[in-house]
Amino acid sequence: MEEKRHTSSHYEKELQEIKNGLIYLGVLTEKAIQQAMKSLSERNSDIARKVIKDDNEIDKLDTNLEERCIKILALRQPTAIDLRFITTAIKITGHLERIGDMAVNIAEKALQLNEEPQLKPYIDLPRMTDLVGSMIKDSLDSFIRNDLGMADKVRQTEQVVDDLNEQIFRELLTFMMEDSKSIHRALLIMQVSKNQERIADHAKGIADMVMYMVTGECVRHQTCPLKE
Repeated sequence: MEEKRHTSSHYEKELQEIKNGLIYLGVLTEKAIQQAMKSLSERNSDIARKVIKDDNEIDKLDTNLEERCIKILALRQPTAIDLRFITTAIKITGHLERIGDMAVNIAEKALQLNEEPQLKPYIDLPRMTDLVGSMIKDSLDSFIRNDLGMADKVRQTEQVVDDLNEQIFRELLTFMMEDSKSIHRALLIMQVSKNQERIADHAKGIADMVMYMVTGECVRHQTCPLKE
């Protein structure tokens, strides 16, 4: 889809500021996830506390972007692709804010796990972190570039994260069955994994909204088939 030029340079600037704000919000949320996982892998609770504290910035930026979008809707009365762009941007800010909340949840679990002996080496969890980080970045890139191929890649990757979450669950279930003393720690690790799986859901949600913005077709409730 070709980029539409507007007769008002100020209007064009407003739309660009929305894009820039979403990119920055994406960077903040991706960093929050990485740092929350780092606090767990390195058993550094100070990092986890900073992730929790810094979530305020994510919340404020989410509110600011939503207010900007609503103002454009009210004053500019956009139509066609511009209308889909603004409504998509509002949805994306919500997804990113929720991702920030998931990072806080992981940091909170890290604070508890760091107080106890480590149950097992963290191998698959960092893999999940890398995957969901890439999904966030790719979903936002697809939004900025109107790139359906990249959006579809994000939708496909969600299944990989789901599979890892299931694998971690089965492994931890074995730990709990073999040693009842491991149950509390195993449940906390399961929650970390589940939060990352939910982050992947939100990244896919962004990709779904990009598909809608570009094509006008809602794909949120459609199953994404795996490629051969």
